[in-house]
Amino acid sequence: MTKNIMFYLKYRPQTIHELDNSQIRERMMKLLASKEIPHALLFVGPKGMGKTSTARIFAKAVNCDENVFAGKGSSIEPCNTCVNCTTIDKSGSPDVVEQDAASNRGIDEIRKLIRESSFAPMSGRYRVYIIDEAHMITGDAFNALLKTLEEPPKSVIFILATTNEEKLPSTIISRCVRFPFGTAQSKDIVNMLKRIATQEKLDIPEDLMTMISNYSENSFRDATKLLEELVMQEKLTFETAEMYLGIRSKGMLIEIMQNGTLEDVMLWIEEFVTTGGNVKRVIEDTLNTLRVQLVAKSTGRTAEPHLSFSLKEISVLIKLFHEAYGNMRISPIEALPLELAVVEFYNGRKERVSS
Repeated sequence: MTKNIMFYLKYRPQTIHELDNSQIRERMMKLLASKEIPHALLFVGPKGMGKTSTARIFAKAVNCDENVFAGKGSSIEPCNTCVNCTTIDKSGSPDVVEQDAASNRGIDEIRKLIRESSFAPMSGRYRVYIIDEAHMITGDAFNALLKTLEEPPKSVIFILATTNEEKLPSTIISRCVRFPFGTAQSKDIVNMLKRIATQEKLDIPEDLMTMISNYSENSFRDATKLLEELVMQEKLTFETAEMYLGIRSKGMLIEIMQNGTLEDVMLWIEEFVTTGGNVKRVIEDTLNTLRVQLVAKSTGRTAEPHLSFSLKEISVLIKLFHEAYGNMRISPIEALPLELAVVEFYNGRKERVSS
């Protein structure tokens, strides 16, 4: 195993085929196969979803010297061996510029970018500008950029990446081809973990990969980091990983709340915390279970585990646990918001019964 290179960097996708987000992979392949390259793309989605990796692969593909865009063969993939591909990989291409709008958000920086975009590409076919955290650009800077997006040079492509699309002006959004990255699907995360495990020659059971997926917050990057943490700690069985992460079986807390007393639940939380349990994760687990129950009871479906809570009780629980999750950031005691949510639910249940 290579030292000092984090998995999420070491195994960053290098081709369209390697993109872990299956929906984005399929759409990007169709776009490149059409050979009708838009002048502006908008990548929208949470952190760790592959927006920057996809932008770099796109920049390599349209500038590659050995694929269909160079008039060679039928492949739309970057070859990753020609001069253009390798210099883009090393962030040394004069034609592919990455700019973080969080620190380069003003009108002067955007005007400089616009001036540079008027020049012809130096080595590739396109000048590609990848602007990360695009929602941080100021209003005046957006207005300046808008004019370029309306009448862009034919050899220029802008890729705007953002985690907060709602902060972008509608005039900017309307001039871009939008790619919604959404959140990572469990099957895509597991496939990524299998790819890394194969290359690292790791023997990882399927149930452990599913566990990592469940606790990655639907993020490819976070899943990769969690896998690397477990590798470093030599916790590569389901049982050892479960103990290391302080995880209990999914839905266990909510099942105790369904059948047990307030004392039972408070004792469970106390034991959970003292044995190293992760309160944040147990609240996430519970909210996920409650959401499934909410949808099931609202649509007449069945769901596992089977809970006897009424639709109103499920709604109350979701509100309480959601509030507890938010309060964890400001609580001096990690478990306190969870304990307060439990007590409030039982007090409310007692009042409902007595009335």
